[in-house]
Amino acid sequence: MAKIALGTSREATQPDCIKALVVEFITTFLFVFAGVGSAMAADKLAGGALLGLFAVAVAHALVVAVMISAGRISGGHLNPAVTLGLLVGGHITVFRSVLYWIDQLLASSVACILLKYLTGGLGTPVHTLAAGVGYLQGVVWEIVLTFSLLFTVYATIVDPKKGSIDGLGPLLTGFVVGANILAGGAFSGASMNPARSFGPALVSGDWTDHWVYWVGPLIGGALAGFIYENFFIVRSHHPIPTEEESY
Repeated sequence: MAKIALGTSREATQPDCIKALVVEFITTFLFVFAGVGSAMAADKLAGGALLGLFAVAVAHALVVAVMISAGRISGGHLNPAVTLGLLVGGHITVFRSVLYWIDQLLASSVACILLKYLTGGLGTPVHTLAAGVGYLQGVVWEIVLTFSLLFTVYATIVDPKKGSIDGLGPLLTGFVVGANILAGGAFSGASMNPARSFGPALVSGDWTDHWVYWVGPLIGGALAGFIYENFFIVRSHHPIPTEEESY
């Protein structure tokens, strides 16, 4: 059974933590900038809804793969749900998780503010439930999609026995993000990421259905981290404690 490490406030002054927070900010900023930017471009240019959804899915898949790789110092979480899933699995302390969450939300907000400015005031598309999709359905969609994302992260990046897929984790994680957007984008929006939903909502001032994109992803991420860590990973010792931990 994985144990959750609380950590201490001293982590905030440790060089490795400061460096990780800077990298996490940069990679989350670039992820949201490309992801939201692709959605804005799809709204402006796409000839059909399916084409627009495909463009958004491909953009997210590519930027997730690259930013996870680029963010190896911080672990390239990009996502409060990923951080929570790794926290539940014992790979990051509670204190550092809170720092990461603040960092991710701030990066998302700055990215969306910049996008609004660079596009001459275009709206930042927010995640909302499609017509006919209820709150419970939306939450379940986000739970399942985020569970899929975190399960992939654990299987391809965290698990020490990755076998032949070792090194392909970021790319495979990007693929599952793209696939999930194609599957759920037309229904729940397929956020899988509270930070990705937070920036556009803040900049646009539209908080419609916003709570769904916290509840669903956080439950899905925590469940995946708990299940994979406690039932599928075999360790001779516990992975963590206080020093820098990435995936």
